[in-house]
Amino acid sequence: MIIDIPEGKEPIGYVWGELVPGIGTAAAAFSMSVYEHTTLGLREFEAARLRIAQINGCLFCLDWRTDRDGEKVEEEFARAVAEWRTAEVFDTRTRLAAEYAERYALDHHGLDDAFWQRMTAHYSQPEIVELSMSIGSWLAFGRLNHVLGIDAVCVLPGH
Repeated sequence: MIIDIPEGKEPIGYVWGELVPGIGTAAAAFSMSVYEHTTLGLREFEAARLRIAQINGCLFCLDWRTDRDGEKVEEEFARAVAEWRTAEVFDTRTRLAAEYAERYALDHHGLDDAFWQRMTAHYSQPEIVELSMSIGSWLAFGRLNHVLGIDAVCVLPGH
C-alpha cells in the first residue's frame, strides 16, 4: 500500500471514508448503486465487470463474483471473459458487454458506427447508459484501489 493505514483501521473505509469523506462517501454510494439498481442480466453485468477487472488488475475485483439472489456466474466464466471473442458460452449480449468494457477502457475513441449499430441492435438506450455508467464506475474505482495498493484488502460495504 502506498497510503499509510493507521493500526486497527479498515483500509477501504479509512481511505474512502476518512481521508476524503466528501468525495469518498459519494463515490461509495455511486459504486453501490451500480449493484443495487442494475437492470442488466447477471451474465452481461459480470462480463463487463470482469473484463474491466482483468484490464485494471484489481485483485479484489478479479476474485469477486456478483451474487443475485444466490445465483453467481460459473467458475469458468472469468476465463471465458478474457477470451470473449471466441468464448462459445456467450450469447450476443454477453459478448457485446465484454467487448464494450474492453473498448471503453482501452480504445474509447475507436467506438465507431459499426460497433454502435451492433450495440443498439441488442441493447436499449437506457441499458447502454446503465452499462456505460457501470463500466465507468468499475474502471475508475478498480484503478483507484489498485493504484493506491488497497485492492488486496477491498471489501464492498454491506457484503
